[in-house]
Amino acid sequence: MSRVRQLPPGTPKVRSAWRRAVGTTGLWLAGWRVEGNLPNLRKFVLVVAPHTSNWDFVVGFLVYLALQIETLWFAKHTALRGPLGPLGRHFGAVAIDRSRAGYVVQAYIEEFNKRESMVLTLAPEGTRSRVVDWKRGFHHVARGADVPIVPVALDFSRKRIVFGPPQMPTDDYVADMALFKPFFRAAMAKHPENYDETLPSGDQLAGSSRNESRSST
Repeated sequence: MSRVRQLPPGTPKVRSAWRRAVGTTGLWLAGWRVEGNLPNLRKFVLVVAPHTSNWDFVVGFLVYLALQIETLWFAKHTALRGPLGPLGRHFGAVAIDRSRAGYVVQAYIEEFNKRESMVLTLAPEGTRSRVVDWKRGFHHVARGADVPIVPVALDFSRKRIVFGPPQMPTDDYVADMALFKPFFRAAMAKHPENYDETLPSGDQLAGSSRNESRSST
């Protein structure tokens, strides 16, 4: 059985033998492997794409288990009520009340600022359907918390999960995306027709900012 590399010492980690065993076994049985440079960072935003299928979550969860990475992901507060709440929180879920305008991004930033180490995982497409504009919350959070963005590509064409180099965000979202988004390609997606490689322009940014301010990440 091929082994998934261990996380570097600086990356937040949950030491769990069963997670490691389940994750590595699952990836091996499915024929997937992990490539790229695993980040040796205490704080960063992990951006996962392309997101075109429910299988993305299955593969991503196996990688999460295999690497034993300690990461947060945010869910509607109503989704964490009832019996599934403790299970979700055990695996890093944090309840967010999305009815409060502007609260979500600020909540992410506050979490980063009060923790010595933190990894936040987001899928900025926000849907499995084809979208031109990503939700920009991941960039706002990384910029506000002064932490790097680490891209992770789900490459179904070659059954590999690829970690890219960290990138510090600037105040120029369009320029940042011109460097960042080409890491992800439509050919990687489970359903390539549902992934749009279009880079944002200044006109698109101005035209969509009003809608973005009213939506969550």
